[in-house]
Formats: sequence, C-alpha cells, structure tokens
Amino acid sequence: MDHRLAGKTAVITGASSGIGRAIVEHYVAAGAKVVAFARNRAALEALAAAHPGAVLAVSGDVTRPADLQRLADEAVKAFGGVDIVVPNAGIARVVSFEDSTPEAFDTQFSVNLFGAVETVRRLLPHLRKGGSVQFISTFLTQVGFPGLAIYSASKAALKSITQTLAAELAPQGIRVNAIAPGPIGTPLWGTVGLPADVLDNVAHSLTARLLPGAFGRPEDIAATSVFLASDDARNIYGQEIVVDGGYTVG
Repeated sequence: MDHRLAGKTAVITGASSGIGRAIVEHYVAAGAKVVAFARNRAALEALAAAHPGAVLAVSGDVTRPADLQRLADEAVKAFGGVDIVVPNAGIARVVSFEDSTPEAFDTQFSVNLFGAVETVRRLLPHLRKGGSVQFISTFLTQVGFPGLAIYSASKAALKSITQTLAAELAPQGIRVNAIAPGPIGTPLWGTVGLPADVLDNVAHSLTARLLPGAFGRPEDIAATSVFLASDDARNIYGQEIVVDGGYTVG
C-alpha cells in the first residue's frame, strides 16, 4: 500500500466531483487526512462517509471570504495545521470575444484565479514547513482554443503566480507547483455552455490529437498530485506539470 503521504493533512477545494474527488481518494489511499471543500454538501458528506476518520467535509464557496476563513479555521481545529493545499475549484465557460465583458471575466476569474489564490492566502499561516501548494492550471495555457480566452487567461495567471510564489515561499520551506490537465473526462466538460452536438464534435476533434486516443481520467491528475505532494518531489519548485495525453506535442 502507498503511504507516501502518511502523517500529512491536505486541503482540497472543488472536492465533490471530478478531479477534486479523485485527488481526495488518492490522498486518503496514500495515508493523508483530507479536508474536502466544495459547495455540494451532500456529495462531501458521502465522500466523508466513504472514508471515515480520513475526510473532513466542509461546505462553502471559494468566492466567499468568510467561507474560506471557516475552511482554514476548521482545518486547524481538526488537525492543528496543514501540509498540502490544492485549490482545485474551477469553472469553464465558452464565451466569444464579443461577449467577453468585465462581468464575464469576473464570473470565471472570481473562482479560477481569485478563489484559488485566496484559498492559499488564508491557509498560508497554517501551512507547515515542508508543505506543498498545487494550483490546477490547464494545457490551454500553451495552445489557443476559440471561445476560451477568459478561462485560459485565468489559468495562465495561475501559472505565473505558481512561479512567483515558488520563489517567495521557498525560504519558508514550502514548494509551489501547478498541474496542467489536458482533456479530462469530468462533469466540468458538460458545463462549458455548448450544445450537446457541438460538444461531441469538439470532443472528437480533441481526441484525434491525443496520443492514447482517449480523454484522460481524473485519476491521472490525482496520481500526479500525490507525487508532487510527496517527498519524491522535494526538489521540484515552480513547475507546471502538463498531463495532457500528448496534445501539446503537436
């Protein structure tokens, strides 16, 4: 059995489904205690029930400062501190450039950028030496895709913050990295705002460029996250690890 994260406590947002849920399950399997945060309270409680004693469910919204402060408070109350923070919560919406109003930017940036960064900022005072922060960016920071300018920009900002915080927090013994998923089969895929037939065509086009010939799985990202959180990655700082089935190799 994998015990690479034994004795560590992790906070994972967007934990009720998809990549976030897979990360929770992989962390528990690796021996960690996990504070799972998301808006879907019922899904979190089911996750906690499936892993009794290993998962603490805290419901809330990453765009609400009071909810994030409660997350930090409950994590510290339960475990005394934190070793790993994965601000995974995110949203994606297809928006044409003509419709990319300040309000449209705010919708995605409030979660993908500001929510992620504020999650880390609230937990930083409680992050132990040797800790790991992992932002979730996207392979779209390396390629262009019509209608995803806002989404890609929000994630590109996270990539830049990853590099800056890696240098800023290293003296405190904290490593900061990012994981950039490629096309992954998650519930997020169905929420981007495209009709089903258009979505199917896009999926077919994307799959044609994937070397395995299929979308990745949430477990692929979770396994990478376990590695980055472990001592095996102790010399990795400020990197964006791309897990995209070879999409960006051309």
